[in-house]
Amino acid sequence: MHTLTPVHDKLKELGLHLPAITTPGGSYQSVNVRGNIAYVAIQFPILNEEFRFQGRLGAEFGVDEGYQAMALCALNVLAQLHGKVGFDQLEGMNHMDAYYQAAPGWDEGPKVVNGASELFVNVLGERGQHARAIFGVDSLPRNFSVGITTSFTLL
Repeated sequence: MHTLTPVHDKLKELGLHLPAITTPGGSYQSVNVRGNIAYVAIQFPILNEEFRFQGRLGAEFGVDEGYQAMALCALNVLAQLHGKVGFDQLEGMNHMDAYYQAAPGWDEGPKVVNGASELFVNVLGERGQHARAIFGVDSLPRNFSVGITTSFTLL
């Protein structure tokens, strides 16, 4: 297990806890390191093996729940990084691709994706600044409302 870092202190200060690491649902690695870049496979709103936020934004869930779902995805990214790489190895976040499934006509994706973006900045500080892309999709595995993929530069 990796040692405690200022990231752990920030998580505690914010009242957040890293969830248990989820296992891949297919033939891939949850974190793949190439050179000094760590690519984190899609993370969904799963809390300690419990599937959360299944359904469509704008139907089963509003913006506030979508925001919470994205924040949970971001916590899962941090849990993967902590378990596979260690926070002490992070130089910073590069990019996030955010996916959501929504009811027809619903168009509040940026507000929902802020749940992940703001969590990364609140926890990692300047190292959490990133570029992002947002994709509305017809469906996500297990009917999850949201999911994110990320990449980080390592020291």
